[in-house]
Amino acid sequence: MTPKKMNRQRGAEGEEWARRYLEGKGFVFERRNFRTRDGEIDLIMREGDTLVFVEVKLRTTVRFGHGSEAVTPAKQRTIRKVATAYLQRYGYVASAPSVRFDVISIVCYRDKTYKVTHIPHAF
Repeated sequence: MTPKKMNRQRGAEGEEWARRYLEGKGFVFERRNFRTRDGEIDLIMREGDTLVFVEVKLRTTVRFGHGSEAVTPAKQRTIRKVATAYLQRYGYVASAPSVRFDVISIVCYRDKTYKVTHIPHAF
């Protein structure tokens, strides 16, 4: 398997772990991997009346920093732009739901255990 495919597979696993984690906290799944030409949002969830756009970062080590540190101001702008496209595409503009941006950082250890850190209102 190529490194690119391995990263994609790990990313999908991380998104699934994040989804299950959030659902365990009462969130409702709405969509995964919403893409536009500008970028992608990993997960879109609902918490009550709030639409939550979630960026998921998976790491196998924190030696080079926590995954949440990779959500730079440029990445935040991209996520906001894609979120706006999502709201327009699915008719939310007229009803304007409450919107929030969260980050889920996951460290996956060699023994296949993992630690999830959820940062609500990350930006």
